[in-house]
Amino acid sequence: MNKLYISKDANIRLKEYLTEQGYTLEFIASEGVVDKGISNHPDIFLCKMGVERNSPIFFAGDHDLGRDYPQDVAFNAACTGRYFIHNLAATNEKLLLAAKEMGMTLIDVRQGYTKCSVVIVDETSIITYDEGIIKACSRYPELDVLRIAPGFVRLDGYDTGFLGGASGRVGKEIIFHGDLFGHPDFGAIVDFIEKRGLNCKWFSQFKLTDIGSIL
Repeated sequence: MNKLYISKDANIRLKEYLTEQGYTLEFIASEGVVDKGISNHPDIFLCKMGVERNSPIFFAGDHDLGRDYPQDVAFNAACTGRYFIHNLAATNEKLLLAAKEMGMTLIDVRQGYTKCSVVIVDETSIITYDEGIIKACSRYPELDVLRIAPGFVRLDGYDTGFLGGASGRVGKEIIFHGDLFGHPDFGAIVDFIEKRGLNCKWFSQFKLTDIGSIL
């Protein structure tokens, strides 16, 4: 599958880079469904069930989301393929059923904006600032979690955005929407990713900005 889903608000440099890599871009935009600040975020409207290119993608229907929390996070699960991490009380029923049928290990966390909060590196490796997610994942020895500082990511209309929402795995790269060097844990993030045989790509021309993930 050579299609990627990104916000229509993504920076032109990301759009050009992905197009140059041979990907077709599907731009996400909405109005009046959820809060304006996240209305064009792919990870609000769809859930990719793993890191592989052919992982199933589930799309929210017309009546699957609401404007306010927790109705707006029904599809915002972080899925590595092996693990399904979300506030399970808020998960859309058909999405949760699909995860169970796929044999994924369900990890219940308090954070509803789970995908926003998590950089998915591979099936057993994630990056997050969220202490609740870190604690819940610590019960699974095979799941490696890199703890990073919160903040340092822009999201218009909010005090801060999340690094998970400012990134995405594309093939053998973890791509960051903005200047990763501006994050205080830059070195640890790059090292964590490269030790797993993947490359990092970022754009020094603009600040890290949450666009609802690259899916």
